[in-house]
Amino acid sequence: MTNIQHNWEDVQEKVALAAQRSGRNSDEINIVAVSKTFPGEYIRSAVEAGVTSIGENRVQEAWPKYQELGKIASWHLVGHLQTNKVKRALQIFDVIQSVDSLHLAEEISRRCTQMDREVEILLEVKTSDEPTKFGIAQDEAAEVAGRIAELPRLKISGLMTMGKWTSNEHEVRNCFQTLARLRDQINASGSPTVVLTHLSMGMSGDFEWAIEEGATIVRIGTAIFGPRST
Repeated sequence: MTNIQHNWEDVQEKVALAAQRSGRNSDEINIVAVSKTFPGEYIRSAVEAGVTSIGENRVQEAWPKYQELGKIASWHLVGHLQTNKVKRALQIFDVIQSVDSLHLAEEISRRCTQMDREVEILLEVKTSDEPTKFGIAQDEAAEVAGRIAELPRLKISGLMTMGKWTSNEHEVRNCFQTLARLRDQINASGSPTVVLTHLSMGMSGDFEWAIEEGATIVRIGTAIFGPRST
């Protein structure tokens, strides 16, 4: 098995240095360890190393791990969620980071009402022109956030995005800067029902840039768990 303890300590150090460079405290940044394709034993080792938040991309993959491990940590859904998987997702996840439409939010709200629970959500915004990326259009995000805020049982705590898949630092940082500006614009609009705190952005290859641009949540997989075999 990968030395998860060593990797976790290395990631924490890099997060602390990136926070320091941007005049921030690393305590402000939640590291979500993304365990996509890795078995429950890896998650258990990560939690033993100090991880407090686990991220999964797919409901169907997360379910057997959750059945094995339970509330070993805070569970975050970071991948695309189909409406027919919402009920199962709400049996697993504490936070749904990938709400990318009003329609999906309505279904989550409806299911939460049935299950008598609330859930924290982030709105996924598309900040690059890549056709494979999900997300709400930038010019629609404020309106969608306002409408979702009126739905019962949902707590919108921030925005999420995927940086552009490129080694060009300027282009990747531009995605993160766009999300930060959008968060600030929505907050400045004065809506009493929408107060966005979190920016979830940055993964193993670009999380230091994301932190320097204001990320409060980073989603780290490979840098903690090692290379994926699939």
